[in-house]
Amino acid sequence: MENEEIIEEYEINSEGVSIAIRIVKSVKYGIKYNLILPKFGPGTKALMDEIKDDLVSEVALKTEEIIDPKVVETLKKRFKEKARELIKKYMPKISNKVRNQIIGTLLHEITGLGVIEYLLSDGNLEEIVINSSKEPIRVYHKKYGWLETNVRIEDEAQIQNYATIIARRVGRQITTLNPLLDAHLVTGDRANAVLYPISTKGNTITIRKFARDPWTVTDFIKNKTCNTRIFSLIWLAIQYEMNILISGGTGSGKTSFLNVILSFIPPNHRVLSIEDTRELLLPEHLYWCPLVIRLPNPEGKGEITMLDLLINALRMRPDRIILGEIRRAQDAEVLFEAMHTGHSVYATVHANTIGETIKRLINPPIEVPPNLLGAVDLNIVMFRDRRKGIRRVYQVGEYLLGEEGGKTVVRPNILFRYKPEDDKIVQHSESLKFFEEINRHTGLSLKEIYKDLKEKESILKWIVKKNIRKIEDVGEIMKRYYLDKDSLLKMIKK
Repeated sequence: MENEEIIEEYEINSEGVSIAIRIVKSVKYGIKYNLILPKFGPGTKALMDEIKDDLVSEVALKTEEIIDPKVVETLKKRFKEKARELIKKYMPKISNKVRNQIIGTLLHEITGLGVIEYLLSDGNLEEIVINSSKEPIRVYHKKYGWLETNVRIEDEAQIQNYATIIARRVGRQITTLNPLLDAHLVTGDRANAVLYPISTKGNTITIRKFARDPWTVTDFIKNKTCNTRIFSLIWLAIQYEMNILISGGTGSGKTSFLNVILSFIPPNHRVLSIEDTRELLLPEHLYWCPLVIRLPNPEGKGEITMLDLLINALRMRPDRIILGEIRRAQDAEVLFEAMHTGHSVYATVHANTIGETIKRLINPPIEVPPNLLGAVDLNIVMFRDRRKGIRRVYQVGEYLLGEEGGKTVVRPNILFRYKPEDDKIVQHSESLKFFEEINRHTGLSLKEIYKDLKEKESILKWIVKKNIRKIEDVGEIMKRYYLDKDSLLKMIKK
């Protein structure tokens, strides 16, 4: 296209097919996301249709293979082997590159979601949206925000077919009578579909991508989301089984921050997480059992709610309970009771400040009795600056309980706050409760607590200096800290 400037170009690989992604800018269309897809002539396309028919008839699909994600990889291998045989038979003279492109394209069409599979393979994307067949697919790029792509789905029937594939793989249905779907793909990505006429423009699919390479404490320190001092305080709280709430607005990074700090959990503790859909990803060494809710079937049966899982989790002898988000009074009541019965709890809640978090918790619809809030040891608030495209820890604080007119009142005590003019997190006030609670739980003196925090901070600075950022690598450092702290500290000092 005329007057288009390429501002970035990179390659992605999906099923052995490498394609180029071009981020282009023009005066007329702004910034666009272009996929440079393999092109096949009419003859090749006709042969590909024949091969596709042969593949579907020769590689028999069983229902359990479609549903069971563990079998999908084996299934793809079978398809690839058979496809190679058929391509050799029909097109013996083609190059290896074209053969791989044909196999990858066929695999996407038969076992996947067609061209969407390329978008799922791009680690720079957070969201993929199909609004209808009349509009191009749009994506949310980590660097450039919302972008229009150069691809669109052929027709509404194809979009509905993709929605049906997603539903079938999780043992569910999406039909005109049941036009809403909330499910997850084999890759762990979250998919939502709404069919026409509920979505008036046409059939809609929204895919929120699951992080293939999740954020770690190293990333958050490097990009100034949080600093080593606050992370060492959170690490101390997690080590000694304190309760932590993470607040923030939509898209402020609450779940990402929760995922980052869970690496601080000691390796011999039983961890149970409860979520709407799987978003958390913990290091492999942790003793972790992830649980997810289940929506009712078309007849309204089989629903498993947060409350069901929360009550059940308490019977599974957990050391740590992680709740994706506090939304309802019942969930909050059970969660706060779990805190008071000695379980270490971590959860997220929608609120923009510590004061707002308290108001949201004690007022309808959540309505937790104010006296129960004393069980919360730390409240971290996340903030997203939409203009600059940055996420920061906005406040870190504790809850102080008092009495007014014979009633329990909860006041916030902000320990650290974000200073936007300097883009820094600074100390706001001294703790009146947190260190006292640590002392009561552990018998550590204030001097010993400060020494412990300094050690933790030195480890975090060393992790950042050495650029140890993979979740498993950070997990190994944490595991080593709990098993042999002295040798780890000696190594860092050297």
